[in-house]
Amino acid sequence: MKRRLPREFFARDAAAVARDLLGRVLCRRLPDRRVLRGRLVEVEAYVGPEDRASHAWRGRTPRNVAMFEAGGIAYVFRVYGIHFCLNAVTGRQGFPAAVLLRAAESPIDGVSASGPGRLCRAFSVDASFDGASFVGPDLWLEPGDLAPDRAVQRTARIGVDYAGAWARRRLRFVVAGSPDASGPRRLR
Repeated sequence: MKRRLPREFFARDAAAVARDLLGRVLCRRLPDRRVLRGRLVEVEAYVGPEDRASHAWRGRTPRNVAMFEAGGIAYVFRVYGIHFCLNAVTGRQGFPAAVLLRAAESPIDGVSASGPGRLCRAFSVDASFDGASFVGPDLWLEPGDLAPDRAVQRTARIGVDYAGAWARRRLRFVVAGSPDASGPRRLR
């Protein structure tokens, strides 16, 4: 079995974890025991209760309870009533922060995952993974090759215009020029 990122990896600031996720390999064991793998090329950090783009901004709710757990678990939510989105919870218990996994590179296992909804669809992630461990038997991250600083671009997050000044914070991390990154070309 390949090495996995330990729970301690997630027990840090969301922006630091987001940066360090680029180049890591998302893995999902399917019920038939096959393992899907994809190299992460785009993520967004949601940095705590003061972040107006975060689901935790207005406090704890039944929907966001996983965000208040200690780092290393999944927070899965549905957007527009259609698409699931997978986040890695970060930091300490009680401080709601997470990293949205937005895109994975397709050459590994042929997985096409450009955009958070497509990523969940490609990896067969649904609401049943909300609260699941990122060091568990069915969902984990392998070290892969950390993207070098020169290849990382930081931009504003996508689709959070309602968050005022928080929408302009450069908390989206992307492997520059990746054809698998989502969003407008100017943000790749």
